[in-house]
Amino acid sequence: MGAFDEVEYERRERKNSEVEVSDDDRRTEYRGEVEYDSDESTEELLDQFKAINS
Repeated sequence: MGAFDEVEYERRERKNSEVEVSDDDRRTEYRGEVEYDSDESTEELLDQFKAINS
């Protein structure tokens, strides 16, 4: 078995911990449907949305 090389070990650890995300990795197109069953009015839903964001 070869001698332990601490510098090489650290280099490999850094390389393995780096993750590069390219634009190809991001999802840009979504397919499907969304349905909402709610008895609340649009105004009530907007009020809730504003409360959540504040």
